[in-house]
Amino acid sequence: MGLWETIDDKTGKPTAVVEIFAKDAKLFGRIEQILTRGDKNGVCVACTDARKDQPIIGMIIIRNIKPVGPEYSGGDILDPDSGSVYRCKMHLEKNGSQLIVRGYIGLSLFGRSQTWHRRS
Repeated sequence: MGLWETIDDKTGKPTAVVEIFAKDAKLFGRIEQILTRGDKNGVCVACTDARKDQPIIGMIIIRNIKPVGPEYSGGDILDPDSGSVYRCKMHLEKNGSQLIVRGYIGLSLFGRSQTWHRRS
């Protein structure tokens, strides 16, 4: 739990700050801040669920993740840029300073991972 900086796959630079928090024994993630240039007051035009046209700052992008052994899984993650929702699993590395977040469709083999950094 806590604040995490998401990292752009192409540039390697931080793009947003996401707060991971617990609610009803599950983990959720909310966008707290956008760090890149662009419309910081943007809405999720590409979303197709209840988040459509909702502000991106404050949006819950990770939902219903449960602890399963050494990792967390069972929920989903939203990519606000594309509006796509993926199954999600994540785990901590480097003494809790990095969060490996994997979004996928179907099997975990068919997806991509991002490394998020704990914000001090």
